[in-house]
Amino acid sequence: MTPAQRARRVPTNVAALALGVTEGTIRQWAHRGRITRYGTARRATYDLDELAAVAQGSSRPGRTG
Repeated sequence: MTPAQRARRVPTNVAALALGVTEGTIRQWAHRGRITRYGTARRATYDLDELAAVAQGSSRPGRTG
C-alpha cells in the first residue's frame, strides 16, 4: 500500500463523524459488507472515497442507487 492510499483511510470514530452515524453503525455496515474494513484486528480503518459514496447514497464507489 502506498502512503497516499494509507492517507485516504480514517479510523472508525472519524468515519462515524463524517457520515453522522455512530461507531456501532460503521462496524455493522462493515460486518454486512456495505463498506470495506481495513487495518488490523485491533484498529479498523475505512476508505474516504468509499465513505463518500455511502454518504451520497451508493453502497460502493462507482455504483448508483
